[in-house]
Amino acid sequence: MNSSTEADHGAASSDDAAVAGAPEKASAAVPGPPAPAERGVPRWRRTLRPYLLIVPALLLTGGILYPFGLGLYYTVFDFAASKPQPDFTGLENYRRIFTDSSFWDSAWVTVLYAVGAAAVETVLGVAVALLLHRSTLVGRVLEKVLILPLMIAPVIAAIIWKLMLQPSVGVVNYLLRPFGLGGVQWTDTPTGALLSSIAVDVWVYTPFVAILALAGLRSLPTSPFEAAAVDGAGWWFTFRKLTMPMLWPYVLVAVIFRFMDSLKVFDIIYALTEGGPGDSTVVLQIRAYLEAIRFQRYSFGLSYMIVLWAVVYLAAMVLVRYLGRIQSRAAEVPK
Repeated sequence: MNSSTEADHGAASSDDAAVAGAPEKASAAVPGPPAPAERGVPRWRRTLRPYLLIVPALLLTGGILYPFGLGLYYTVFDFAASKPQPDFTGLENYRRIFTDSSFWDSAWVTVLYAVGAAAVETVLGVAVALLLHRSTLVGRVLEKVLILPLMIAPVIAAIIWKLMLQPSVGVVNYLLRPFGLGGVQWTDTPTGALLSSIAVDVWVYTPFVAILALAGLRSLPTSPFEAAAVDGAGWWFTFRKLTMPMLWPYVLVAVIFRFMDSLKVFDIIYALTEGGPGDSTVVLQIRAYLEAIRFQRYSFGLSYMIVLWAVVYLAAMVLVRYLGRIQSRAAEVPK
């Protein structure tokens, strides 16, 4: 009697559990009502909303690709002020560029400028970041002052330095005169003009590298350095084996930005030397400007710009791939 009653209760409880679980399964299979904020929105608007969100990105992409495509189209013609009815020339403009000795001279100057500026800015930027990383009052004050060159437009900075480097009335020669170095022709010789342009670039953009390196230093884990200090490791060993391997991804990001920007420099060199003396500081960007604007050979100048774009794109691809390998290697450093 008792066993049958217990069986009946067990069957009833199992039936209740099945009935109770049925709504849960049904609710899992059938989507619930829309959220309160969505109830008054028509279905077609909810469907269209994700596509509307990408419209600004599409407009921005179109605004970039249309001028680029139009410029690429013009390079296969011979548009010029002296020829109002251009003819189709195919790749003739590119053939003229690569067979012109002035192109290779400008390319060499561009490489010298980009490599020199990026290298000096990297070394000085990391050194300044290491000095500012110490928690001192002077370091905190200098950290605020460090961004001042970045607040000045590069063309204005170049004009200021052009006045300061004047051989007769410039403040630089005035300060160097007691040391017997007064009267130096800073921008009147080919080597001096190139070095002066690199120096102005270094003055303007070294704080950019220093700020990125300083941010990287402050984000590094402290446990490896504490372990190295306990083991009695010196400063140079810690810097070479711990600091730089973990800091290098941050530094390489700054190098990529600065190297790419230096390859297409225009404002600093043109404001400081206008490409002179002679063609000693005519980089590819200035060469394109001279051909398209001053000589009014529009298609030829645009071809220079397309070649410069290809150079910057290839350099960026190589550096970004190297950055990926460096980041993977840095991730293997014990935290």
